[in-house]
Amino acid sequence: MPVPEGYHVVRSHIRRNPRPSAKKMSGWSIVGVCALVWLWSHFVGFGDTGTATPNNQAPTATSAPATP
Repeated sequence: MPVPEGYHVVRSHIRRNPRPSAKKMSGWSIVGVCALVWLWSHFVGFGDTGTATPNNQAPTATSAPATP
């Protein structure tokens, strides 16, 4: 059985020869890093960018006590 160039035979199966490692990040590694950044920003936060507004309401005419 002829084996194409770039392939070899392992236990009667034709397999592709391993490529040289380029030290790339796999898709799952990228997804994991994105998940870690999201979790970190969700629980720790990027700073004081909350939407809390100060509760400095001035009394209005309807909420002021009536004077006799």
